[in-house]
Amino acid sequence: MQYNTQKEPLKISEYGRNVQNMVNFIKEEQDKEKRSKMSSGLVQIMAQMNPKVKEQENYEQRLWNHLFVIAQFDLDIDAPFPKPSKEQVSKKPDQLAYPKKNPKYKQYGNSTIDFIEKAKAMKDGPEKQAFVECIANLMKKAYLNWNRDSVNDNTIYDHLKELSGGELKVGEDFTLNHTSTFAKTNNPNKNNYRKKKNNYGKGRSNKYRKR
Repeated sequence: MQYNTQKEPLKISEYGRNVQNMVNFIKEEQDKEKRSKMSSGLVQIMAQMNPKVKEQENYEQRLWNHLFVIAQFDLDIDAPFPKPSKEQVSKKPDQLAYPKKNPKYKQYGNSTIDFIEKAKAMKDGPEKQAFVECIANLMKKAYLNWNRDSVNDNTIYDHLKELSGGELKVGEDFTLNHTSTFAKTNNPNKNNYRKKKNNYGKGRSNKYRKR
């Protein structure tokens, strides 16, 4: 008996060993025209074995690329697409560019900084003032997520002024939402859990009383 570990490693495991054996069989064919026809038929089989590839862009070319990979790029045929190079197939995707912002007060996050910059670019008026006040409440909520204890509203005002370079401030009559309001929104399932717990206890007590 020959174990899989003793056999030739699979180039693309999704297609299995039978496809790889068929590719090796095609490579042994001396006639190029026959090799091309056999390869075309095998690509159709590969498409049936890997239907998800059809959801990708240029999936037909991807299938032919897979064929060449399985053949270790040693397959002389007339294909509808040019044979890819090893460098093209093994090329790693470009690294994603992560945000390089490093805010002084990390509890507010980069999104809050973006909102502040957007507010600074707005024209003065009621719309801008309402947006600034929304940002202030957002900052308080973010602060409470970071620190469960209460936060002084003046701290939020000072941070807003500092992060905006002194350009943004709330109205004189404006008041931030109370801390208890954010506590409810931060724990939406807390009250539901208590209700279920109480109902569960009542149900059990009534059940045993009847007995």
